[in-house]
Amino acid sequence: MNEQRQTVDFIDAPEFDPCFPTAEANPLGGSGDSIESAFADWAMRMADQPGRQAALAGRAFDDAIALWNQAMGLPVQLLAPAHDDHRFRYQGWQHNVFALAQQNFLRAERWWREATTGLPGVSRGHERLVGFVTRQMLDAVSPSNFPAFNPEVIDATRLSQGTNLQRGAWNFVSDLAASVAKTTPPLAHTPGQDVAITPGTVVFRNELIELIQYAPTTDSVRPEPILIVPAWIMKYYILDLSPEDSLIRYIVAQGYTVFCISWLNPGAEQRDVGLDDYRTKGVLAALDVVGAICGQAKIHALGYCLGGTLLSIAAAAMAREADDRLASLTLLAAQTDFTEAGDLKLFITEAQLVSLDRVMGKQGYLDSTQMAGAFAMLRSNDMIWARITHRYYLGEEDHASDMMSWDEDTTRLPYRMHSEYLRKLYLHNDLAEGRLCVGGKPVFVGDIHLPCFLISAETDWVAPWRSVHKFLLLNGGDVTFVLASGGHNGGIVSVPGTPHRHYRILRRGPGAGYQAPEDWMQAATLTEGSWWPAYVSFLDEHSSAPAAPPPTGNEKVGYERLEDAPGLYVLQR
Repeated sequence: MNEQRQTVDFIDAPEFDPCFPTAEANPLGGSGDSIESAFADWAMRMADQPGRQAALAGRAFDDAIALWNQAMGLPVQLLAPAHDDHRFRYQGWQHNVFALAQQNFLRAERWWREATTGLPGVSRGHERLVGFVTRQMLDAVSPSNFPAFNPEVIDATRLSQGTNLQRGAWNFVSDLAASVAKTTPPLAHTPGQDVAITPGTVVFRNELIELIQYAPTTDSVRPEPILIVPAWIMKYYILDLSPEDSLIRYIVAQGYTVFCISWLNPGAEQRDVGLDDYRTKGVLAALDVVGAICGQAKIHALGYCLGGTLLSIAAAAMAREADDRLASLTLLAAQTDFTEAGDLKLFITEAQLVSLDRVMGKQGYLDSTQMAGAFAMLRSNDMIWARITHRYYLGEEDHASDMMSWDEDTTRLPYRMHSEYLRKLYLHNDLAEGRLCVGGKPVFVGDIHLPCFLISAETDWVAPWRSVHKFLLLNGGDVTFVLASGGHNGGIVSVPGTPHRHYRILRRGPGAGYQAPEDWMQAATLTEGSWWPAYVSFLDEHSSAPAAPPPTGNEKVGYERLEDAPGLYVLQR
């Protein structure tokens, strides 16, 4: 069935203060009716379930009895926080009234989780929205957020004679002043000095990308080069952090010629740059350069996050046009089907996107500070409440790692591209359902007939692994799927030798049957350590024998050495 898609024109928006967002820029802005509808749906269904009400009442009674027994010192079955919940790790939470407060909160969390999930008749979208809003309210009233109920804050205050609160007050005043002044704090790790220092040369630049060619560190290299397409929502050097954390440096050391795109940090003048411009002026332009430098050898293409989604679109279009320049396709934490894209989808409805378009229409782009609210709410425990506790109550300074510093080095997003991306992919799922048109014709992920290597992460909340796994449902080819420990960034930056790392891996041959995520989990091989060596083995399997490295650039066809890496675009803030 052909569906009518809303065409969104540029809309004038009210003045916007990125430090103090208006309702239009609120992560849940424009969704008040949606929240009310979701809770009304849930309440009506609950009213029609007397059995469910009785079970919840019984659970509340049992919890009250358990808390009473705990207070009286009687044996009781205690609840344990989730493995990724760090709020109650301090030893003081296991004793006295603090243990009682902790258990009261954990039991309330469990009660509300049971009350808001699995209720017959509630739509899936409404269930997820009710659950999300309920979690936000519970997170806000956690006893760990209140100094008088937090044993770690109490102990710190007693031992330091209150100097922690003095430092915290100063931190609060400093943060408030920086917010009012709208100043951009300096980065703890500077690109080109502390991070993004793998030796290389910018060999191409257009209005959207710089292309970096990295210097070889081995006497010979595989003839097939690697082109990396990073996400444009952040700077490329998440893959080239400090030398000991650099995936790019690691791959170069394995005997490969590596190229990486560095995206422009767009401003208002790029408001009309669309999603397909990122494909043609980004991916395809880079492929042309790599081919000219490396003698038309086939290219291993690697895409990360949004860059991986864009790369899959480009690869599908190339397959449709019988363009056989690619040797393999690697996707890192990248989605091609967005039906299970996690809680981020709660912020993407037509009403919310119209509201967001008003903001972007005024500015010509979406600023990083306007995205921060939504991402912070998705991980409010770690990104909001824990930071308040540590910075303002414990008086601790932020000690940024290279990854934390990268996380602060955000980029803007052009109006048209961001609107198209959210509508066509997140909202309407056009790529997975065969409606996404490139060059006037639809593209299909199933047309990609390349060896594929997919990496996802167990606790990824941006691209949940079951969502990434749906590539195997869309494409019946040769796919090696890897599930690594860690989150969206930590699971990718998985340096060999880092303790407590593991991954699961399973290769599905062409034409083999589809395995659901749970079945895949049972069949996959669990391996301790980093997945990086497994990726190099995949590349080696699909590459030719080593030969002399190619030249840096190709002046004969106009690709001269412009300047040393990391180039200019990555320094734009």
